[in-house]
Amino acid sequence: EYAISDDFTLGIGRSSFEKTYDGFLKYRFLHQTRGERAFPFTATGFASMSINTLKPVDPEQDVKFSSRLSYTYQVLLARKFNESFSVQLNPTLVHHNLVSTSEENNDIFALGLGLRHKITKRAAITFEYYHQFNNNTVDINYNPLGIGFEVETGGHVFQLVFSNSRYMIEKGIITETSGNFFDGDIHFGFNISRVFQLKSNKEQATW
Repeated sequence: EYAISDDFTLGIGRSSFEKTYDGFLKYRFLHQTRGERAFPFTATGFASMSINTLKPVDPEQDVKFSSRLSYTYQVLLARKFNESFSVQLNPTLVHHNLVSTSEENNDIFALGLGLRHKITKRAAITFEYYHQFNNNTVDINYNPLGIGFEVETGGHVFQLVFSNSRYMIEKGIITETSGNFFDGDIHFGFNISRVFQLKSNKEQATW
């Protein structure tokens, strides 16, 4: 990830699961503020594209490049209620260029909910859930749910996540989660985040 400014971020990535490559753009266009011109929440636009590069199960099958593409569009609406508690709503559209059967929808609409509660100055509990509204495969692709714990240590943030999704990117997490959290299909993830400042504060750019 690279922050061109305080409001505009872009990124690229690769997930070993399904050998997926992805790229995204994120732009914050509204800021939560206090004072005379107070505004109640922050709004950020997010758009991503991903490509699944796994070889077909049938070696004779010819899968076009465009058929491997998926797109995700979100508006991230976040509000910090106090120093400890924050909430985020994520209206989402995921589009798959190719689906497995004619009964499946290429466009999936979902609404995400994220919560973060700081239990100390440097530790917090997080929660995330997405509800899909028109996914015809909900019997095999479940709504994703995740519970996490994060610790800040100055320059690093350590995150422990328990979720029914194995994916690392939005299109997979939201529409292709195959495990049922309440049946014990829980996966454990561990993230380390680090910010690197490449310029002075007047011309700040970060990873």
